[in-house]
Amino acid sequence: MIMRLPTLRQLRHLVALAEHCHFGRAAAAVHVTQSTLSASLRELEETLGAALVDRTQRRVVVTPLGNEVVHRAQALLQGAEELVRLANAAAEPLTGPLYLGAIPTVSPFLLPRVLPGLRQAYPNLKLYLVEDLTDRLVERLHAGTLDVVILALPYDYGSGDVFPIGLDPFRLVMPADHALARLPSVPTESIRSEPLLLLTDGHCLRQHALAACDLAAARAGEVFAATSLPTLVQMVDNGLGLTLVPQLALDAGILNGTRLVARPVMGEAAQREIGLVWRKGTARAEEFQLLGRELQRRFEPA
Repeated sequence: MIMRLPTLRQLRHLVALAEHCHFGRAAAAVHVTQSTLSASLRELEETLGAALVDRTQRRVVVTPLGNEVVHRAQALLQGAEELVRLANAAAEPLTGPLYLGAIPTVSPFLLPRVLPGLRQAYPNLKLYLVEDLTDRLVERLHAGTLDVVILALPYDYGSGDVFPIGLDPFRLVMPADHALARLPSVPTESIRSEPLLLLTDGHCLRQHALAACDLAAARAGEVFAATSLPTLVQMVDNGLGLTLVPQLALDAGILNGTRLVARPVMGEAAQREIGLVWRKGTARAEEFQLLGRELQRRFEPA
């Protein structure tokens, strides 16, 4: 007996309906008519011999079995897309669409440096960029909506592989007339008594900076917080305290127009590693390693 199997088209229609909970919006999302979507779902239910969706006049409700099928269908669709991308990469690497996520303390400082050369080397690469906080990027990576993410390490990114791009040391930023500005490099113990300005919770740079200064967890709640590196710099320029800024941002000119200076911070912990991370076991691992080497090659400023 030959087992009837659902088609990828039917599974894609079910996933769209589960996401939108509305036949019209789901049909528009997958570029078919509402009647075509409805017929496709009925065929899927007949193939599986079970109801996947409860239809009422007011709303659409996916059944418990339907939710399980949706979960498995998403994995199957992701696998099918990986097959297509693998075939494209085998023919010519770094071509077609690639969804890249990057954290906000890296994206505006690193990507303008590396993207022009990357576009010149791989003109057929269609790079879609997403900037977000680390935890949300990692979530999207494992959900399959991002191919690779640029993170600051150390960070627990779950089951994945990482390609090291480069080291990004921290610098202590302060007014030019501050006492610590006279030092060629600043000991971490000298920073602990200063009013320190850091990013808000959710930015991995906050934890990396606290580790760089060897600040206790209790002190972590006492530092002032801002939502972005440019805001931190402006707060320091207004005499509200000192802050730690990664070298990437300094190289990009974040201190331009201010009265501030930057000094190295002593200690091996006073740096972060920038890495390219992708899902473990992906068929595109060799292609992502190639991307990592391209980013690594262009990481250091000219």
